[in-house]
Order: sequence, then C-alpha cells, then structure tokens
Amino acid sequence: MTLIYTGIDEAGYGPMLGPLCVASVTLRIDSWNPGEAAPDLWAMLGDAVCRTKKEAKRRIAVGDSKDLKLANSSVTKHPLYHLERGVLAFLACRDGRSPATDQELQDTLSARLDSSDWYSTPPVDLPMGVCADMLTIESNQLRGTMHKHGVELLDIRVRVVGESEFNALYTRHRTKAAATGTAVRELIEMAKEHGSRGDEARIVCDRQSGRTKYAPMLAHLFNDVRIEEESPRASRYTCDTNTGVLLTPGADGAYFPVALASMAAKLVRELAMLRFNTYWGERIPDLKPTAGYVQDARRWLQDTHEFITDQQREAMVRLA
Repeated sequence: MTLIYTGIDEAGYGPMLGPLCVASVTLRIDSWNPGEAAPDLWAMLGDAVCRTKKEAKRRIAVGDSKDLKLANSSVTKHPLYHLERGVLAFLACRDGRSPATDQELQDTLSARLDSSDWYSTPPVDLPMGVCADMLTIESNQLRGTMHKHGVELLDIRVRVVGESEFNALYTRHRTKAAATGTAVRELIEMAKEHGSRGDEARIVCDRQSGRTKYAPMLAHLFNDVRIEEESPRASRYTCDTNTGVLLTPGADGAYFPVALASMAAKLVRELAMLRFNTYWGERIPDLKPTAGYVQDARRWLQDTHEFITDQQREAMVRLA
C-alpha cells in the first residue's frame, strides 16, 4: 500500500517585520504496510541525506531550519547554504531542475509575497551559496536514492501570510495564532488532494503554542474526526479512518517532511527579508539590515523613522 506523508511547519511566527511563512511537504512512499508508523526517511535515504550540519559534507542536511540556518556573519559558507541546498535539491528531483531565481522559487512553491514596494526588487539569482554544478550532482544522487526506496516528492508549497493579512487576522481574532491556523488549514486541505481511494495518509504539524485541542479545526476538513490524544505532549487524531493527524512540539527535528517544510518556509522568509533589506538599503545610507525579530526591528524602525512614512510603517509592522 502507498503512504501519503505530509509535514507542515512555519517560519516567522515571532518577528515584528516580514511575512509569516507556513510550508508543507508531501511525499509518496511505496510498499508501506498499513498500521505501521511512518518510516524513518533519514534512515531510508541515508545514502543521500543526514540530519545535521556536521554530517553534511557529502550528504544533504535535512533538519530543523533554526539549526541549519548559518549566522549572517558566517565567512566559510553563505548563511542560507544548507537551506537552499536541501530545498533546491528536492525540487530538482521532482522537476528536473531547480529554480534559477528567488521569483521562480516563489512561483514553484506557490508563495505570494505582499505587493509592497520593498518586496518588488529585481529577482535574486539562485543558488547563492551552493555551487550549481555540485547541486546538480547531489540532486541526481538524491533522485536515485529516492527512486531506489520508492519515495517520491509530490509537493512543496509555502503559504505566505503577509503583514496586511496577518494584521487583519489578528484584529479579527485577537490572537496571532489565527494566522498560523489559517495557513495550516489550507495546507492540510491541499495535502488531502494528493491521496487517492485506498491510500493511507499521515499529516504531522509542528505545534507552536500551548493549544492542545484541534478537533474543531479538523472537523471543517474531514467528515469524521476521532480524538486519540490531546495532551501537552501531542494532539493525535484519526480522520475519515485512513488519515492520521499529529500536532506536536519539536516535530521539525523528529519528522523528516516537517523538517524539510521548515527549511522551505525559512528559505522563503529569508529571501523575502533579503528583498526588504535591499530595497531600504538602496534608499537609506549606511542602514544596517534587519532579520525582523522584535528587538532588532525596533532598532531598525528607529534608524529609519526619518525616511519612512506613517503609511509605510503601518503596512510593514505586525501587530503581534
């Protein structure tokens, strides 16, 4: 039997500036026995992938994006080296080639940034930190390993919740979790489309807050939802008899498709912030870039207060 295995994770939940990005990765795994746990893809694809930066000399690291994103001060590798290496290699396995610019990456991932001027700078060439020829070699190796073990990438997509939508959702619901929840619901609904009659499905989401009850949300997506567990450790559900849904903290370090989703979400957000900083850096002399997190965002807003209008400030600053 075939298993349809989806992981969902976000990047940018905490910052004051820049978009919230929520990503999903869906894989098809052949020769899976119903009732078994989802396979350990790190072990299955171990000839081509690994979990950590330290192991990544000859293999592609797939892990928590917070661990794989290098410091902006890195001098030996580009800060996005591991993120783009992993995401672009998997996309090349599916599509035969990887996106050549950040705009093409956004289009491939169905990622739509806000239409603000600061996201409308010229496209950035990809890859930035990985040798393109080496990426081709590694993608071919990964493709062969996946084919050998009956693993196929069906979809990677990133749902961008831009600043204006984020603020509208927060204003309506009075919680920023509404922004993540909106994106997660949409991504689960899209993941359902990849299965066919008789397929088993597993959906794993990284849980960001203390919330433990998700049955009402899932009831909008499935005809039947059975609660298996709702605790601080995990929220587990069986939906329509053939779909297992798990929401648990730390999933991006424990479940392969969630880890890859975290990398895609982080890569899209980082490239969006690159556009943001490029736009304002060209207009304000000696402006130090920002990653958008609260403390540094306040510094950036102070540094730019003479150059940006109240309307621009309102459009770019998230309310929570």
